[in-house]
Amino acid sequence: MLFDKEVTASFDVDAQKGFTPLCPGELPVVGGETLADALNHQAGLARLRVGSKDAHPVNALWKTTEEKPQFTPVAGKNVDIRWNLHCVPGTLGHQLIDGLPHPADYDFFVQKGIEPDLHPYGACYHDLAERQSTGVIEFLTCRGIETVLVGGLATDYCVKTTALQLRRAGFRVVVNLAGCRGIAPETVQAALVEMAASGVVCLESL
Repeated sequence: MLFDKEVTASFDVDAQKGFTPLCPGELPVVGGETLADALNHQAGLARLRVGSKDAHPVNALWKTTEEKPQFTPVAGKNVDIRWNLHCVPGTLGHQLIDGLPHPADYDFFVQKGIEPDLHPYGACYHDLAERQSTGVIEFLTCRGIETVLVGGLATDYCVKTTALQLRRAGFRVVVNLAGCRGIAPETVQAALVEMAASGVVCLESL
């Protein structure tokens, strides 16, 4: 598939060490630490490079406890289920995987999930109802971007949600599966079906 570089952006979604085996107590995704080459190649096809990070506080409402393990429902307007605490600023898990640029070297960068009662998945909105924009859609629109190439972690959650948000905003969205890894095969497959139904194109590589 060919891309017009002048109207294409590359999006690194939550490509953080907290989603890799480097942080086994967080949300390790097999192979998550190996994505830098694929994401850097993806960025070479685009005029702009944007990225995002989870940036969660230690007192997050949704964090697991001994009594309430991962995936247990949690009540709240902008939370849904419990997760192991991950990607806390100042820790190894918050860092981007080795080989990616510093966040300040991206053209636009989103830090999300900072409030203890907010756990967004997509990088385009701070809230689950998608009322409060992070600004990345507006940034891409103002710069004439038509196509967004998406990779990162994890395929079945933050990558999927970000891709769907971008598609609803009117962009042509291409998910680079070589630059993604997922948490579980069954949820990855469901994510691929959902994205394809919305018009997102998923390619094995770019």
